[in-house]
Amino acid sequence: MVADETQIAPVGGDVVQAVVDAEGIVTITMLRGDSYNTMTVPLLDELLECVEWAADPGRAQAIILTGAGRAFCAGGDLNEIASPREREIRHEVTERLNRHAGVSVLLRESAVPSIAAINGACAGAGLAVACAADVRIAVEGAKFRTAFLSAGLSGDFGGSWTLPRLLGDSRARELFLLNPKFDAARAWELGLVAEVLAPELLLTRAHQIASEWVTAGPDLVTAIKANLNESGGVDFCEHLPRESERHIALSYASAPPGPRADL
Repeated sequence: MVADETQIAPVGGDVVQAVVDAEGIVTITMLRGDSYNTMTVPLLDELLECVEWAADPGRAQAIILTGAGRAFCAGGDLNEIASPREREIRHEVTERLNRHAGVSVLLRESAVPSIAAINGACAGAGLAVACAADVRIAVEGAKFRTAFLSAGLSGDFGGSWTLPRLLGDSRARELFLLNPKFDAARAWELGLVAEVLAPELLLTRAHQIASEWVTAGPDLVTAIKANLNESGGVDFCEHLPRESERHIALSYASAPPGPRADL
């Protein structure tokens, strides 16, 4: 492939598409734009397949997740959630939800770094998935809401775990229990998104960030991500030797850096 060439990945289908470029940046797009990319079983099946494929460092160097149309993802399809399930056993439904929630697990735990490029409405499970990405950027018109309180549901896809770590316990409780709607400017003030951009710049900026990761090298980005992921599960004294081990391993694996002209 030439530098600007892309290929459709051999995963996904009618409602989710994955495209990979020459740098190994995989852009995953939810395609139910006419329904605000709400999550149905087919969408979640395809989304999980795409994220599983892209989370392999042998295939991808970075993941960009976004939505078609005016929404990133407005959460679960409430029509499907409310439909009769006489033929479905409760534990089977729970197992399926746990399997689909693997999307969040992979985004957070994979060695491949990820960006949620939030192009519009981002609510419920859609917000939870965005929170599992390493970085979030959003368009100026994006709207956010946890939405579980108004949907009569307690939450899924890990949002009740990620939001307290991203924003703090008190702010996360406010967003879940008061259920406010807020815009991209407020999301930036809260620290939920890193940047707010004009719609036409969103994917360009996402690719720029991903390309910077590729240039930095997968081992470096993987080590930084591992440091951050592990920091929440161990105490400071346990974390330090692990951090040091990765730091020294990278210093021995690469040539000594030259003077930093940007400092």
